[in-house]
Amino acid sequence: MRYRSLGIALATAAALLTLPAQASSAAAADTPLSQGRTVTASSTENGGTPAAYAVDGDTATRWSSAASDAQWLQVDLGASATLTKVVLNWEAAYAKDYKIQVSDNGTTWSDLKSVTGSDGGTDTLDVSGQGRYVRMTGVSRATPYGYSLWEFQVFGSSGTTPPAGDCATANAAKGRPATASSTENGGTPASNAFDGDTATRWSSAAADPQWVQVDLGSSQSICKVDLNWEAAYAKAFKIQASADGQNWTTLKDVTNATGGTTSYDVSGTGRYLRVYGTTRATGYGYSLWEVGVHTGSGGTTPPVEGGGDLGPNVIVVDPSTANLQGKFDQVFAQQESNQFGSQRYQFLLKPGTYNNINAQLGFYTSISGLGLNPDDTKINGDVTVDAGWFNGNATQNFWRSAENLSLNPVNGTDRWAVAQAAPFRRMHVTGGLNLAPNGYGWASGGYIADSKVDGTVGPYSQQQWYTRDSSVGGWTNGVWNMTFSGVQGAPATDFDTGPYTTLDTTPVSREKPFLYLDGNDYKVFVPAKRTNARGVSWPANAGTSLPLSQFYVVKPGATAATINQALSQGLNLLFTPGVYHLDQTINVNRANTVVLGLGLATIVPDNGVDAMHVADVDGVKLAGFLIDAGSKKSDTLLQIGGATASADHAANPTSMQDVFIRIGGAGPGLATNSVVVNSDDVIVDHTWIWRADHGDGVGWETNRADYGLVVNGDDVLATGLFVEHFNKYDVLWNGERGRTIFFQNEKAYDAPNAAAITHDGIVGYAAYKVADSVNTHEAWGLGSYCNFTSDPSIVQQHGFQVPVKPGIKLHDIQVISLGGKGQYAHVVNNTGAPTSGTSTVPSKITSFP
Repeated sequence: MRYRSLGIALATAAALLTLPAQASSAAAADTPLSQGRTVTASSTENGGTPAAYAVDGDTATRWSSAASDAQWLQVDLGASATLTKVVLNWEAAYAKDYKIQVSDNGTTWSDLKSVTGSDGGTDTLDVSGQGRYVRMTGVSRATPYGYSLWEFQVFGSSGTTPPAGDCATANAAKGRPATASSTENGGTPASNAFDGDTATRWSSAAADPQWVQVDLGSSQSICKVDLNWEAAYAKAFKIQASADGQNWTTLKDVTNATGGTTSYDVSGTGRYLRVYGTTRATGYGYSLWEVGVHTGSGGTTPPVEGGGDLGPNVIVVDPSTANLQGKFDQVFAQQESNQFGSQRYQFLLKPGTYNNINAQLGFYTSISGLGLNPDDTKINGDVTVDAGWFNGNATQNFWRSAENLSLNPVNGTDRWAVAQAAPFRRMHVTGGLNLAPNGYGWASGGYIADSKVDGTVGPYSQQQWYTRDSSVGGWTNGVWNMTFSGVQGAPATDFDTGPYTTLDTTPVSREKPFLYLDGNDYKVFVPAKRTNARGVSWPANAGTSLPLSQFYVVKPGATAATINQALSQGLNLLFTPGVYHLDQTINVNRANTVVLGLGLATIVPDNGVDAMHVADVDGVKLAGFLIDAGSKKSDTLLQIGGATASADHAANPTSMQDVFIRIGGAGPGLATNSVVVNSDDVIVDHTWIWRADHGDGVGWETNRADYGLVVNGDDVLATGLFVEHFNKYDVLWNGERGRTIFFQNEKAYDAPNAAAITHDGIVGYAAYKVADSVNTHEAWGLGSYCNFTSDPSIVQQHGFQVPVKPGIKLHDIQVISLGGKGQYAHVVNNTGAPTSGTSTVPSKITSFP
């Protein structure tokens, strides 16, 4: 099972005596399936020993873990493969006992080999299995240090190798976009190596290393590469492929090359191919007349194409669009009261000035400007949400949005009378903003971020509101809980006597990605992380732009298999408006993947599958979609990070923004957990996680869901957290150093009696529970309301339950009985006055402990 270097030499000599020369040559040329692939680990000892060093093909670099047991290193092979051998080249800090495991999804693992009593060195393990992910899980260390590997190599055959004779003669790279590390001068650009003209060439600066790469447009099975070198050739170079243009797999490592025209048979997949020169043969740079790339089907599913049109439910307009007001009115007439319908719409307004427009927004309708800044798209008019459809009651004005626009309201004040799941982002109102319905009826909202309101914001009848990283000309009144962080012009905290909780800055934030036009090309802007932010992020716009060609534009009818294939190719996802039924979990495994929805695109997991799993990787951005539980119980609708997640993502956190969860309402829905966050450093920025209290398929067991948000990761921040009506805990926080800025909750209306919600001698599950094991947690602006309509005699013990420790701090918290339908005995633990009567008056605590 394990061989020292002498053993390897003897085994190799024996093989050369018994195998034909051709076979031994082929074996010697094998490149590990794992080399250069995406790799993650449970921990790293320090910044100089990252996980990537274990698969870089360099035995002088290594991965090392923290000094504790139960550490792991895993590699994503990019596609399912048949596995035959795993080679581990241990540094002095080796594993005495460990397992080699395999997985199809990076979450559920099977053991391929258990090793006990290893003595380090190089372990060569014959294995038999199939999967996309391969992991070394350390059971016990041989030294007091962590686990340390010079190289972790996985061998086998990928399912994407083209069969013999299936390599196309056509050059898939001809005329495709090309880039290079450098060019010698303006006459030798990268594109010259792919133009089909042997009289033009690319040449680089005179330094090592240098590279030239081509974008094939979609993921391809690559079977042969032709190189036509000019006199300044490479003595040593690599031919590499990549799904995303960032993470590279070596298909061929060439040494002692002699230039001229050569062809190399290779096997691999990728959208991007590059020639990476490491050693020049001359004193000049690298110079190629032509690079030819040949592809073959390999019997695989055709690649998913990126880009394309935005589908039938995205309505793109400009100021000259005929009957524009009529288009808004037509969609509004259909969607005004269509609370649980299947129609979804997105209006996209090209930059320009729009006059005399009133865009009224109903359910599942979003409106966005296509400029890079809000002021690029100006409406002399209004974007309006009111509550005429519900007799002036705005408490059910859910699921709609306005983004990236400038409004000059007709009468000086725009009306935005919304409830939960109705974000107002990246907006500039050159006037005031009224958050109440006409007639000042009931209202229960809401969320503003990255916006400027030049005039005054009037919440009036709004019960609660959260505003982040914005600027307001003023703010007047409010009912119970008005919370601000990083808002210029926000009122001062007055929670003792009023509704306000104000933080000067937001500790960590990152604005939501958005679609915009760069000339005639659609791109997605991905804003950068901000620390201690105050005010809007624009017009500075720190961040990056991604072309639409790097997105799979998901349209109604798309299957989960196709979506997962697109992700495995390195594409991001842009869900167009629609309802998407899934028969398998969407697996987001690549760092920095963007999953963006338009028009409240809705994902429905069928047959009890989970809707979406995100791996424990850096910088995934989830934004702008709704997950609607299916009629067969899912375990977890959205999981961020696997159960063993522990990597540090502080520099580049995953974010979840305007991602909404619904269980029931549109029909019976079931889930044990709604959202589980296992990764560290995640930003949860505006979510409404809702077990339905009205609509179809509603009942204590009919749409049962035990938990709303479960946080197991450390250093997770929630800004704008709305979670309601779960059978057990609405929020259960197990991770350390968690923070929440603004929390709104209603307990489940339909608890049949006190016995049904009694546990551990306590009547009622807390709306927000911090686990007894947690030592550090802090939260601001929290409210829980009860409305026990099935049994108004229920007296819930408390709204909030936390351990009493120096590091646990809650600020500005309240509980409220809505009209006397049930009561709270305390606010936090056994502290705080009880609610009483039917007066709907908060019981408050400004600081706990």
